Amino acid sequence: MLGSKAFEPDRDIYSPNLNIAPISSEINESEKLVVGGFQLSELAKKYGTPLYVFDELSLRTACKTYISSLKKHYPGDSLPLFASKANSSLAICAVIASEGFGLDAVSEGELLTALKGGVQGEKIVFHGNNKSHNELNFAYENNVTIVLDNYHDIELLKNIASYKKPAKLMLRITPGIECHTHEYIRTGHLDSKFGFDPDELKSVLEELKTYKWAKLIGLHAHIGSQIFELQPHVDLAGVMADTLKMAKEIGHPIADLNLGGGLGIKYVQDDNPPSIEKWIEVISNAVVKACSERNLDLPRLMCEPGRSLVGNSGLTIYKIGAKKVVPGIRTYLSVDGGMSDNPRPITYQSLYSACLVDKPLNTNFEKVTIAGKHCESGDVLLKDFFLPTCESGDFLAVFGTGAYNYSMSSNYNRIPRPATIMVGEGLVELTQRRELPEDLLQLDVLPDRFIPRN
Repeated sequence: MLGSKAFEPDRDIYSPNLNIAPISSEINESEKLVVGGFQLSELAKKYGTPLYVFDELSLRTACKTYISSLKKHYPGDSLPLFASKANSSLAICAVIASEGFGLDAVSEGELLTALKGGVQGEKIVFHGNNKSHNELNFAYENNVTIVLDNYHDIELLKNIASYKKPAKLMLRITPGIECHTHEYIRTGHLDSKFGFDPDELKSVLEELKTYKWAKLIGLHAHIGSQIFELQPHVDLAGVMADTLKMAKEIGHPIADLNLGGGLGIKYVQDDNPPSIEKWIEVISNAVVKACSERNLDLPRLMCEPGRSLVGNSGLTIYKIGAKKVVPGIRTYLSVDGGMSDNPRPITYQSLYSACLVDKPLNTNFEKVTIAGKHCESGDVLLKDFFLPTCESGDFLAVFGTGAYNYSMSSNYNRIPRPATIMVGEGLVELTQRRELPEDLLQLDVLPDRFIPRN
């Protein structure tokens, strides 16, 4: 764009998780914020607010970097899977499928979205600690690999799968490694609702070997989310390789080793996650080393990025409304969304970065608190945040909202969910329409006896 410049001068054009804003974010000649070649304030006027904006370039770049890094650093076969719980939509599934990704799902809804979005069943894995009969049957009928989380899964599958068409299975293990953003712990028994404990592995592996309907082809583990450390994944590779050796000795044709996901992203300036390539390099080397030490052939390496694919690809635009000054304490600026479109601040005390879309370079800052419009005192998106002087009607962009915003959104206070648009290749395309108040009544049923009689 003529006269434009990058919003983040030091942006990483290969690893979007290292940036706060989408890769295509620029300041145009009018000193206003642009994403994908489109001025955000104009998008807000056209599509309304709150508005989820998705940058196709950032999403495709993250996908390409995962795939190229696996090819570069892992000498065996590999398949990255999109952890669709981060943001499940037809458009996102279509993009990741076109880039060669598989997908992991945790419900029939996510499975259906993936299949309708073009992801092949053979490249989908189905997770969950309490899968229903219907969900398991749907996955089985669509050739999806089912991740066994517990004995309940096994009992249900006995009445679904047939020896004529064995169910493709992975076994989820609890590796005894729990990872947080800046620390991690290792225990013999990790307190988790997911997966089989270490002391159950041998017996369940032996039991599965007796079932003709079961074909165990992989192992899975996941150690956390928004992870900045690398060492825990090295430890995980060793634990997984031990289980892989045990499974092979029992006679299972294990081909896949899935180390889960969890790579963190940059929400605020102090965040310092590893790059996508560095993360892939570490887990690849760890798996190669662990397998070599145990005389194991290299499995197909799988991983499940979610947040690091979509988080920094998205942002949310709000319109500023009411202003309240509490003298000597705080200035509140209220926006037309909040906890129904982004529940992470009230739920996890999550931090975000933001700017006024038409004043991204202004420096006459004042300290404000950005409050949502919901009937909760805790509905605050940004507390004690510095923004240029603004007024009612200005548009605010909150960055890093591509993960766990739409997917965790609600209709609290009967507020409709926002629309989602995707910008890319010179186009703006609606990928999720805005809900209308009347949409919220579609599933309500009013019994005849409650209908007023005049």
